[in-house]
Amino acid sequence: MQILTTAILAAFVAYAGAWYFGMLEGNFALLLLLATVVTGCYWLAERFIFLPRRRRAAETLAASAIARREELRRMGIAQVDGSDDADLAQARGRILAQPWWLDWTAGLFPVIVIVFVLRSFLFEPFKIPSGSMIPTLLVGDLILVNKFTYGIRLPVLNTKITEGTPPARGDVMVFRYPPQPSVDYIKRVVGVPGDEVAYLNKRLTINGQPVPTQPTSDFFDEDAMRYFKQFDEQLGTHKHRVLNDDERPAYVPGASDFEFRSNCRYTVEGVTCKVPDGYYFMMGDNRDNSLDSRFWGFVPDKNIIGKAFMIWMNFTNLKRIGRFD
Repeated sequence: MQILTTAILAAFVAYAGAWYFGMLEGNFALLLLLATVVTGCYWLAERFIFLPRRRRAAETLAASAIARREELRRMGIAQVDGSDDADLAQARGRILAQPWWLDWTAGLFPVIVIVFVLRSFLFEPFKIPSGSMIPTLLVGDLILVNKFTYGIRLPVLNTKITEGTPPARGDVMVFRYPPQPSVDYIKRVVGVPGDEVAYLNKRLTINGQPVPTQPTSDFFDEDAMRYFKQFDEQLGTHKHRVLNDDERPAYVPGASDFEFRSNCRYTVEGVTCKVPDGYYFMMGDNRDNSLDSRFWGFVPDKNIIGKAFMIWMNFTNLKRIGRFD
């Protein structure tokens, strides 16, 4: 078992190392599932096989010590050196102790299974890697994503097993990037199935109705070291802020040949799209600095991960901790 365990742990380390150094495209959900299954098997084996075996060995040792003392008494030796008790306790402790290969497998199972359940079915943490959601989310924000609001999904397969509440306009959603599903993206839901979404001359219209916006104070981007126009926007029940960059054109350059591209019309003014059934149109709040549905198309329901709702940490600005809209 030691050799087998060493090989298993070495495989996990090799996979994680290759992923870290960019030698392969890792899948944390799959890695966590495998870790849960493997440590769970060791935990069951420890509880029903290895631990009872060690206990029987300890009981045999204790019985042998008792038999030895009885034999000494029959020989007329009434007093036994007290060190025998200490030696016996140490020997029993060594027998009952978990070997290292069980400590690093069965011993970790309770922690790993809790993490697996929390991350797969309740909440998953993410780190904001880019500025596409500024000013709502900043680079370095650590956020929590609700995994059950839109329906619980099986880990790895992402198959929905409960319906939940459908995504609504204005929700901030994490999803698998359609051109590369191994990559997670975060954007705001702008169009739901059946909507006609138009973003023309940097104004958002849904089903022919302009989305209410109100100019507010300019936003200073510390990374870009410049100011951007900022607006309060009311999208569904969500009131949030968006940015516009006057130096960027209104048209959408370099849109890819995505599924249902025929549902979209591109002009010098921008883009108009009809959202197909089972799909969503996503945009970043940093409207002129966001690679979103205008460029790569619609997000299918099967790609949804969950609803982002809270910043749980930002190490450079603790005031950002809290819920967001």
